[in-house]
Amino acid sequence: MASPEKNPCLYLSGPGKAHVGECPRPIIEDGHDVIVRIAFVGVCGSDVSFWTKGGIGAKIDASEPLIMGHEASGTVHEIGSAVSSLKIGDKVAIEPGIPCRRCSSCKAGQYNLCSKMVFAANPPSSHGTLTKYFKMAEDFCYKLPNWLSLEEGVLVEPLAVAVHACRLADIRLGQDVIIFGSGTIGLLCAAVSKALGARQIISVDVNASRLEFARKFAATGTFQPEKNDTSEEIARKIKEAHKLEEGANIVVEATGVEVCIAAGINVLKRGGTFIQAGLGKPDVQIPIITLSEKELTMRGCFRYSAGDYELAMHLLDSKKVSVTDLISSVMDFEHTTDAWEKTRKGEGIKNLIRGPRD
Repeated sequence: MASPEKNPCLYLSGPGKAHVGECPRPIIEDGHDVIVRIAFVGVCGSDVSFWTKGGIGAKIDASEPLIMGHEASGTVHEIGSAVSSLKIGDKVAIEPGIPCRRCSSCKAGQYNLCSKMVFAANPPSSHGTLTKYFKMAEDFCYKLPNWLSLEEGVLVEPLAVAVHACRLADIRLGQDVIIFGSGTIGLLCAAVSKALGARQIISVDVNASRLEFARKFAATGTFQPEKNDTSEEIARKIKEAHKLEEGANIVVEATGVEVCIAAGINVLKRGGTFIQAGLGKPDVQIPIITLSEKELTMRGCFRYSAGDYELAMHLLDSKKVSVTDLISSVMDFEHTTDAWEKTRKGEGIKNLIRGPRD
């Protein structure tokens, strides 16, 4: 059994190289510190990239293994002297990044763009949530309603990503929204679009079973491109199938695939809005003339910022969005790499890892 002063955790030291170890148990250093006993951690596409490639952009240094995990829920184990919004035993969802709070981005309410952000499982030395105890600031822990399970609480993080994308798109009542990709983020973007009053929500994916799930979950329509379709053909077929003569108002691109990005630009109506939520190759080719002639608004999308977690919590608490059906499996901490492999193979929607029990 692990020592009570130690912290079982899951380290990654490079592609395909993970091991269970121990790290020092976090201690309260600030009055607003909260120590959370981790209950569940979700597997994200970025975790798979770390597992298979050693990182996204910045890579893990084998001499400095990194504790993985950033989608997490747990119970409050210890609190600082100034904590007033939480008490020991509360169930919480964790927003896994703390900005500096002082730079121009933070002061403008765009703390996701803070250059000094300390984000969980970010190389070289910002460790993540795949551990028994994790320290977080009070205001980045969100109390879960009694009826919401800790498993569901993990999904607050990807839901906040979807909220951020949909708020950037400024989705309004009666608009037509096309979402490329029916993974976790794409599905949640569909659910948030529905909650915001979109008229048509069309999910696009090459996987028929995921499209069937999307139709039941939130989408009002779906489209499955054929293998060799060009971006122009995909756009034309979507318009024809869903009677979008002028095109859609909004596209949220959640795949990062070049042909989908180009198809999204082609399928938008003049003056439409394109949000890039998915990550793919560092450089892609896009139909820039079409983008310019239509006078489209095209925006990048990065994590979440001021108000996104609060709105995500509201959507769950008001039951305008449900995340229960997205949970595909729960695996023990010792089998973390199996959960990563399931996600890598496209098995399930959201695979969870149970926090260390010792």
